[in-house]
Amino acid sequence: MAKFFGTNGIRGVFKEDFTLEFLHDMTLAIATYFKEGPILIGYDGRDSSPIIEKIISSTLNYCGIDSKTVGLVPTPCLEFAVKELGYNGGIMITASHNPPQYNGIKPVAKDGVEISREDELIIEDFYLKKKWIKNPTRWGLAEIEKKAVEVYIKGILSQIDSEKIKSKKFKVVLDLGNGVQAVTAPSFCEKLDCKTILINEKIDGSFPGRGSEPTPQNLQVLSRTVQEKNADLGIAFDGDGDRSIFCDNKGRILTGDKSALVLTKHILYKNPESLVVTCLNSGTSIETIANESRSKVIRTKVGSVEVSRKMVPTKALIGYEENGGFMFGPHNQVRDGCMTLALMLDMLASSEVSLSQKVNDLPPSFTTKDKIKCSSENSKKLIDSLKEEFPNSDTTDGIKITNNPQNWVMIRPSGTEPIIRIYGEAETQEKLDLLMSEYLQKTKLGISR
Repeated sequence: MAKFFGTNGIRGVFKEDFTLEFLHDMTLAIATYFKEGPILIGYDGRDSSPIIEKIISSTLNYCGIDSKTVGLVPTPCLEFAVKELGYNGGIMITASHNPPQYNGIKPVAKDGVEISREDELIIEDFYLKKKWIKNPTRWGLAEIEKKAVEVYIKGILSQIDSEKIKSKKFKVVLDLGNGVQAVTAPSFCEKLDCKTILINEKIDGSFPGRGSEPTPQNLQVLSRTVQEKNADLGIAFDGDGDRSIFCDNKGRILTGDKSALVLTKHILYKNPESLVVTCLNSGTSIETIANESRSKVIRTKVGSVEVSRKMVPTKALIGYEENGGFMFGPHNQVRDGCMTLALMLDMLASSEVSLSQKVNDLPPSFTTKDKIKCSSENSKKLIDSLKEEFPNSDTTDGIKITNNPQNWVMIRPSGTEPIIRIYGEAETQEKLDLLMSEYLQKTKLGISR
């Protein structure tokens, strides 16, 4: 059976596999799944997003479903607004960190969280069998939603000690990555009396500043600016604003794992005996930190949907991915770059210790990741051969080969683009470099056969 949903929604190259006809028919299937409205629609800054919004809105309306468009917003803003303003669901038009030629759609359930894997299969079945709404008895209405951004920022502020943060007069560098957090993050910082320095603040679907995905390799300007301006911290968002990568006051770019550990340690200290959900490819230090507060860790497959949908029934306090996707349950069980920034400011305001010192106080941890271009066919062959070579490995999601708890490598095909990802952890940087070198070589050889 054909599969359209990847790790995070449906994505493709606009005009090639992501055509207007495909979008129309897939929206018919999504409309059939939702059954009724109203449905909230938002989009990121990609050039094709406004066109896609018109197709989706008019198709929903044809099916008799009312729609409201919120326009340019971060994904977590749309998700929170769906929940807070009482929508029956939402559709976010975004391809997140993918290159500019891509776009995508992400259906959101009425609880403000991405739909489950089971519901994705229902929509795919409707699409493939053309079992969608036909001959509707009424047309839906299309309107504008004006409250989403205000409600979203107000919701974040309600979770933190705003007055204490204001008293600190933090200096923050925001690398907005030409993405849609430009709509919300600067306004949010302004409400907290932060002095903000903006980088790549103009929304631009070609992402000319440093690309749509923040990585240690493309955040030198952020690092340099934090040091030159003597800022308390820096933060870089991805294209749709649900992920964030931090830079400490010394100019060090933190991995998503590191910043998640810093925040989790702080939050669990105030909320012992809580639950944390994270993916198989996150580092093992989280178990050490959770044990200190008698908290528990649940591991899932890779993907925000997996983490979010596990958080909902378990009422987990925290969820995160190693890629900078952090989820704070009391706000919403989804990745949220601006909420994560708020939590970081809240943590720093309640302590006299700098972010760099907080990072230094973490248990020793050495993690990294890499990627190699690879077709889905070659990815499958590679994973199959590794499963034969390492029969006792965890094959829940790709393959995770463990030498000891703190020395492992995980290889899995990306669910959003034609690449294979390699993750690793080791006891020292030297051992990690050797481990990654070995498995990068093994992966390249396996693909070329």
